[in-house]
Amino acid sequence: MKISVENLGVLKQAEFELGELTLICGGNNTGKTYATYALFGFLQHWENFLEVEIPNQTIDALLKDGVTRIDIEPYTLKADDILRQGCLKYALELPRIFAAKSNHFKDTTFQVSLVPETISSIKSRTFDHRMRSAEDDFLSLFKEEGEKDLVVSLLMDKRMSVLPTSMMRVISEVISNGIIKLLFNPFFPRSFIASTERTGAAIFRQELNFARNRLLEEMSQADSSEFDPMELLFKSYQDYPLPVKVNVDFIRRLENIGREDSFLVENHPQVLNDFADIIGGEYIAESNDTIYFKPAGKQQKLTMDESSSAVRSLLDIGFYLRHVAKPGDLLMIDEPELNLHPENQCRMARLFARLVNLGIRVFVTTHSDYIVKELNTLIMLNQDKPYLKQIAEEEGYKTEELIDATKIKVYIAEEALMKVENKSRRSRHQTLVPARIDPELGIEARSFDETINKMNEIQEAIVWGGDE
Repeated sequence: MKISVENLGVLKQAEFELGELTLICGGNNTGKTYATYALFGFLQHWENFLEVEIPNQTIDALLKDGVTRIDIEPYTLKADDILRQGCLKYALELPRIFAAKSNHFKDTTFQVSLVPETISSIKSRTFDHRMRSAEDDFLSLFKEEGEKDLVVSLLMDKRMSVLPTSMMRVISEVISNGIIKLLFNPFFPRSFIASTERTGAAIFRQELNFARNRLLEEMSQADSSEFDPMELLFKSYQDYPLPVKVNVDFIRRLENIGREDSFLVENHPQVLNDFADIIGGEYIAESNDTIYFKPAGKQQKLTMDESSSAVRSLLDIGFYLRHVAKPGDLLMIDEPELNLHPENQCRMARLFARLVNLGIRVFVTTHSDYIVKELNTLIMLNQDKPYLKQIAEEEGYKTEELIDATKIKVYIAEEALMKVENKSRRSRHQTLVPARIDPELGIEARSFDETINKMNEIQEAIVWGGDE
């Protein structure tokens, strides 16, 4: 999946491809978070923006016979255009995603493109979806593996040959949504985000119910003669960017989330043990609506405001891994190095590689040279050479932590020469530049290297300058 943007915040024009592990590196205010939030918003709501038109004849046949077959191939051929039109609609919603003024995004474009061959594999997929009425299943959509037709069946009393116009519209929307899911579900992963605001949210999570607080405030101030509770209930408040709101809502629901176990608990408990080593203990959700942190080897339990900033910054990630994670997910983390010692930043890099090898995609924005350098080590050690295997064993690297260079995409947020629309000559603009990744040397992250090299030069001048 490739994402292209223009005039998105400070990014004049940029393109990046989603890998199994994707890193965006760069300085402050260079567009990393803009790219991350725009992608997250799309992955959260793509079903709302992509649509296909269902012919009236299809609905008529369904009502007459109780079942109809829809050839999916014509929709497959139109997939690129469906996606392009959906992205145009999504771009108009970016002010809501970022909780910003509309004029900040008036010239913004956002486009997602897929490899054509991936869409053409639709015939090999199975699809099974049912729509429920108040009491029972109402509509069934089913496609068998190897077949090209989507079978739509009414599960209600077939004698009801005439339906209200509103119900017919709902049926059309359900079929449209089913076709969209069949076409695009495999390519748009379920996403989870840990925003940079997560540390504060961990402390104030019980007070951060934005919609409830605003609703109660408006209800208390409303004129009873004009008061419409449903209008207030469905009003949308855009005081915070969508990723922050989603992140905060997740933290508010930790007690309920903690009742389920992820696939890691049963199948890969060592991953959770490694994460516990990073935070130095474990999180405990108790029935008194309080989350505690229990340091390893100690009896006391600390509330979040008593715990270290590192413990707070990893709270939502810890609950995601233990209770929510599924293969195929996309875990997005804005600055995973927040409040972490360099040693734990390296451990986080090893955790990311391990998750990727277990089928969870990871998307990271970072300022951390330690994370990039540790990923370099994991790439370089992933070769069939005896001396490298010896180094890995001596330094405690597990085979499942090593990663293939082809699984990683890295981009540097920086200025570069480019040609933009309506300009005859190239000029310098903010963009995302792909970093070279070598199986033997790792990632070429020059934004870090230049700073480190400059520091080394200054220190060498200080140490050796007096001898001249």
